[in-house]
Amino acid sequence: MTATATPNGVQVAGPLASLRRAAPWIGLAVRLGLAFVWAYAGWEKAVDPDRAAYAVRGYDLLSEDLVKPVGYALPYLELGLAVLLVVGLGTRLVAALSALLLLVFIAGIAQAWARGLAIDCGCFGGGGPVAPDRTAYLEEILRDCGFLLLAGWLIVFPRTRLSADAWLFPEEPPYVDDEYDEDEDDTDAPHTDAAENRGDANRNPGTRELKGPEIT
Repeated sequence: MTATATPNGVQVAGPLASLRRAAPWIGLAVRLGLAFVWAYAGWEKAVDPDRAAYAVRGYDLLSEDLVKPVGYALPYLELGLAVLLVVGLGTRLVAALSALLLLVFIAGIAQAWARGLAIDCGCFGGGGPVAPDRTAYLEEILRDCGFLLLAGWLIVFPRTRLSADAWLFPEEPPYVDDEYDEDEDDTDAPHTDAAENRGDANRNPGTRELKGPEIT
């Protein structure tokens, strides 16, 4: 059974050690997967911002003064998240923002469903009112929940391979625990030396024999 030492000195063995070693590579796949989602969604909206604003209007949540600003800005927010995820910069923060945005999307779809609105979510372009039999609220919510799981993974395991985070903020080397143990041994050394000195004090000068009791 293999074991991996964590920075606090705790030994992790078995499946947990394997997960710890694989987590950066899994995180790379998750990071790029979520980046693709945001890039695709943002691009589809950016090429037709008026349609994106139309989709926002369909949720019937914002005043008309806010519909266009939100509809026009949302694609670039999604594209910005995609770029940061591809680079791997501020992964935990970007994942948290992604999770927050996905929760907003899920809440928007759920309220439209609950209110009996017939709309397409417009998550990947399109959007706006549709025929009642063409709604797919459950599928859209489940899909966004899947994306939310990807964001959650990156919040818990933000360290990924081939990322700017790993280059800018490298982890401590694995031998840090060994150095810590050596420091602990050094703190015990004075006590050992003192014991040896007491032993030498009981030896006759010039010999290695212990002094015996003095006879008067």
